Amino acid sequence: MIAQNMIAQRIAVLGAGAWGTALANAIARAGREVTLWARDAASAKAIAGRRESPRLRGLRIDERVAVAALPDGTPNQDTILIAVPAQELRAAAASLAAIEAPGIPVVTCAKGIERTTRRFMTEIIAECLPGAVPAILSGPSFAADVARGLPTAVTLAAGDEATAQMLARSLGSATFRPYHSTDVRGVEIGGAAKNVLAIAAGIVTGRKLGSSAVAALTTRGFAELMRFGRAYGAQTETLTGLSGLGDLILTCSSPRSRNFSLGLALGEGRSLGEARAAVHLAEGAFTASVLLDMARERGVEMPIAAAVAAVLDGSLDIDAAIGALLARPLRAEGGDR
Repeated sequence: MIAQNMIAQRIAVLGAGAWGTALANAIARAGREVTLWARDAASAKAIAGRRESPRLRGLRIDERVAVAALPDGTPNQDTILIAVPAQELRAAAASLAAIEAPGIPVVTCAKGIERTTRRFMTEIIAECLPGAVPAILSGPSFAADVARGLPTAVTLAAGDEATAQMLARSLGSATFRPYHSTDVRGVEIGGAAKNVLAIAAGIVTGRKLGSSAVAALTTRGFAELMRFGRAYGAQTETLTGLSGLGDLILTCSSPRSRNFSLGLALGEGRSLGEARAAVHLAEGAFTASVLLDMARERGVEMPIAAAVAAVLDGSLDIDAAIGALLARPLRAEGGDR
């Protein structure tokens, strides 16, 4: 039971990549005792020596952040954040099974749906760590901005209000503002779906179809996100908030987004292999097909997501995908299709 006004003072971040490093810096600025867990002792030693993550070059890790390998015994932490890619979350959570203390919050910071099982991120936490309290952090945020201490607002959701509020208080600072929520599913859906739609926005930009086309695609893409979210029980206010519309706007408008950059490379004429080699880990490439399958199961029409999935699996070339979208029948705005 989370007591009123409780704050987690000792926090660990599992994953010393760009996002994990950025979050560790943010937590240090919040005045908490934070440990960044690297994948092994050699990596931890190298990162601690350089005070820099290899995935976030040029940005120094705050001196208040301890860097260590995952401990063998029970950790002395009140909360654990897992900052690894969505498709690696299960392995990361499983690595905590022997040490995770029952009842402590475990916060996933990944945006996606597990491709092989169609599980959402907190479902994986619950499966791998049945004694933990699953939560999720998501929203419009670039790792470099958060690492530098630039103003950023995100959503932090847990199944009960007290836990969500406690986590927001524990991680929040003057420049990193988590807004708490109990709509876990809505936060998960916003983060997963926007990645797929950002690939589409990048393709349109790469094809030089103009800013009007990008605006139209982003707006209609958001309608798809809303339909999918409602079908899976998300709350409208969550989907129109930071972790839905806010994150969609950010990732559909900046080449700093990996998903947008993947689409941009494809739109400029690179092959899928070349585009993926140029862009490290675009989560939407793994999510597109499973998102579409899940949409079809609930009778949700997602033509933009379907076009992205078809381009990524090679069943449709980009010009044909764009032509198919433009050839769709005209209809009233605001409908379910």
